[in-house]
Amino acid sequence: QVQLVESGGGLVQPGGSLRLSCAASGSIFSSSTMGWYRQAPGKQRELVAYITSREAPTYADSVKGRFTISRDNAKNTANLQMNSLKPEDTAVYYCNCLGFAGRKYSYWGQGTQVTVSA
Repeated sequence: QVQLVESGGGLVQPGGSLRLSCAASGSIFSSSTMGWYRQAPGKQRELVAYITSREAPTYADSVKGRFTISRDNAKNTANLQMNSLKPEDTAVYYCNCLGFAGRKYSYWGQGTQVTVSA
C-alpha cells in the first residue's frame, strides 16, 4: 500500500511560480512512475507530466517549457515546479504513483488546489 500526500498549492498571480511536492510512503517508490495530473472545474482530469526511474520526463504540450517534474528516490518525493503560471493552470493537482509489482498498481493523492488569479 502506498500513501501519497501533496503539498504546495495556493493562490498565485499570473506569471508567478509554485512548487508542488508529493511525499510517498512504501517501498515501491523508486521503481514507480510518478505523475502529476490536474482537474479544472467541469473538465476531465488530464496528465500534466510524468517521470519514470529511467527515462526523461514527459510533459503535456500546455505546460512544456514552464513546468518541471523531478523526483528524489532517497526521500520518496516527486515535485512539480510551475513557472509562468497562467489562469488556465487553475485546477486541483493530483499526484499519482503507477507501476507493476505482481499486478498493476495506481495510487492517488488527495489533491492540492492551485489558483492563478490577479
